[in-house]
Amino acid sequence: MNNAGSEDRLQDQQPSRQTFLDDVVTGLSASQKWLSPMYFYDEAGSKLFDRICELPEYYLTRTELQIMGEHLPEMADAIGPRALLIEPGSGSSLKTRRLLAALHDPAAYVPVEISREHLMNAVSSLRSEFPGIEILPVCADFTSDFDIPEPASGEVKRRLIYFPGSTIGNFPIDEAAELLATMRKKIDAGGGLLIGVDLRKDAVVLEKAYNDHEGVTGRFNLNLLHRINQELGADFDLERFRHRAVWNDENSRIEMHLVSDGEQSVTIGGQDFHFVDDEYILTEYSHKFTFSGFEKLAREGGWTVRQVWTDNREYFSVQYLEPVE
Repeated sequence: MNNAGSEDRLQDQQPSRQTFLDDVVTGLSASQKWLSPMYFYDEAGSKLFDRICELPEYYLTRTELQIMGEHLPEMADAIGPRALLIEPGSGSSLKTRRLLAALHDPAAYVPVEISREHLMNAVSSLRSEFPGIEILPVCADFTSDFDIPEPASGEVKRRLIYFPGSTIGNFPIDEAAELLATMRKKIDAGGGLLIGVDLRKDAVVLEKAYNDHEGVTGRFNLNLLHRINQELGADFDLERFRHRAVWNDENSRIEMHLVSDGEQSVTIGGQDFHFVDDEYILTEYSHKFTFSGFEKLAREGGWTVRQVWTDNREYFSVQYLEPVE
């Protein structure tokens, strides 16, 4: 299938400015202020995240790529031929390139990404690298309802959702179960899910991964406030907020915060939000799982774990799931 006829097949459901504003106001009005990590990923944020994935402290991407390098043939066999590969939160599709190259005659690839510019840059590169695979981009918040485009290139034997990078850990556990259930509904009975799952490990390793010495993760976190200033006309003083990432052992998760240096007020959409000294905005969770803990979560979402691949330190895992019968 030549991609030349597919250039304009972008399904665009990027959240509106009003939706963005409503979400920010809702989060900052809560007793524990929060902002959705979905909004990290404008063009600048997406590039910063790509840089994070290259950092020496950030073991996740490096370890997942190692696992894939050792087990790609087995993963491709589990997926099978003529699969429609759907990737929520596709980003730069780094790992997907390796998977696409290993798959048996894939029917098409559907990257789903909230940043339109980042999505189309990745799609342009992918179409050059894989001219024989139909690529059908969707610009949307992958947690919202969106339609999966059907390829023009022929038979689809099954739908396979690819969800790498342990993005599932960014959601509160109840919301993660709901997301897995939503994914289950987007595939047919014969479909599957290939998912990255980060594992519990020493807290020192975890905190270093999210507090890198170059400060890239801090810039990534603060870029969210910059984006709110630029797109919503807010007046956050970025010099008066600092990045912090801490391990919450009881809930088995890293928590990312933006911490107020001193007492201050911020205006967004005509509303004032007051901060006391050392008050923080919660911007992201990153849950770390045991094998049994993730298996329980998967079952709550309507999936059963069929295969698990991991590294020799058991820092990370890639798991293949199928719908519960």
